[in-house]
Amino acid sequence: MKEKIAFVAARYGKEINGGAEQHCRMLAERLVGQYDVEVLTTCLKNYRDGSSGFPEGEEMLEGVLVRRFATVPVTPGQERRYARRAKGWRRFRHLLYRIKVLPALSSVIKVWRPGLKQDIESLRHSLFYSPGMVSFIRGNKDSYKAFIVFTVDYAPFYFTAVEAGEKTIAVPTLHNAKVSFRPALTEAFSRIRYTGFNTPAEQKLGKRIFGAALGDSGIIGCGIETPEPALWEDVKKKYSLPDRYLLYIGRVDGSKTGRILSYYGEYRRSGDPAPLPLVLAGGIYDRPEDMDGIILTGYVSEEEKRSILQHASLFINPSYYESLSLVVLEALNDSVPVLVNGHCEVLREHCERSGGALHYYMDGRSFTDEIRSITGSPELQKSMAALGKEYFGKNYSWTPVMERLTAAIREVSGSRA
Repeated sequence: MKEKIAFVAARYGKEINGGAEQHCRMLAERLVGQYDVEVLTTCLKNYRDGSSGFPEGEEMLEGVLVRRFATVPVTPGQERRYARRAKGWRRFRHLLYRIKVLPALSSVIKVWRPGLKQDIESLRHSLFYSPGMVSFIRGNKDSYKAFIVFTVDYAPFYFTAVEAGEKTIAVPTLHNAKVSFRPALTEAFSRIRYTGFNTPAEQKLGKRIFGAALGDSGIIGCGIETPEPALWEDVKKKYSLPDRYLLYIGRVDGSKTGRILSYYGEYRRSGDPAPLPLVLAGGIYDRPEDMDGIILTGYVSEEEKRSILQHASLFINPSYYESLSLVVLEALNDSVPVLVNGHCEVLREHCERSGGALHYYMDGRSFTDEIRSITGSPELQKSMAALGKEYFGKNYSWTPVMERLTAAIREVSGSRA
């Protein structure tokens, strides 16, 4: 019989198109031939209000047994109320990080006790807390060789670490946001056997924040899926797309797209005689108030997404918080020029390590300047495309990624196979 492993994620399914969730699904499906693979997850789909749930129970998806657990009913208002009670120490730790004091403290303080009880209580009153999942892990952990838990943002990460940390591989998708500084995470990482980061920049961030709490760690990373693109003429007609456009892919959500829409407005007002439209491809949570030059597609299939990406003049990732960015890798693989937010260390590291395959902006003016520079120069676009393809091939092919992951599983489980 194959050894059994379990991935743990707040959300899971083909309908879930978040980066961490997609990352989890790709790794799980690629281990099916080697292990008996399960996923422990909640019934929820919507990360904002916990609505649109899956039925509780089990289902098979691409050879993976998915076990879905119900969550404790909680309203967004209740979640925010408990989070407010716990946020003081999280903000304080973030402040210590900004003034460069936290790394020294974390090198000697393994678990941050102040505010820990309040923080754990806030996790118990969060949308993705499932007592059934916690109980299942506690009662069945000896049946699994390893647990692979995703993303520090949600309750399953902490409770998996508490219940089965000695056989847990963490894929934290860590970024420099306040949620990463919660006291409960210091306890979680102090229990976790191995942490697999996506990039060197993410690993450095983890060491600076958690110091002595962080045990063995390394780079695992991720590859990408490359579905056959949908027929361009059909996609172009369906979504009324022009021949040339700027492109953002992801949730259309004020927290994700607010700043880029402001900068895009500056670009359109900058005097460019023919400003390119901006296509926002993804689920719509907040509809932009100013739609001048904006094209909304809503949710698109993976095949449609690849077709839209391949025909973009420039792909833009405005995120401040990334641990890798799968969609950036998809753009590089398809030889599409990329512009990213320079305030994100991981994205800026991609720019530096790739030798210019990606460019970055720091404010509205540089956003406009970079768009004009890249889209106005076929030679620069060609150079960026070639460098991007080369950078992707050297660093994010599936063979080394899966070798690193299976090595981590063997280490955690004590297996020599």
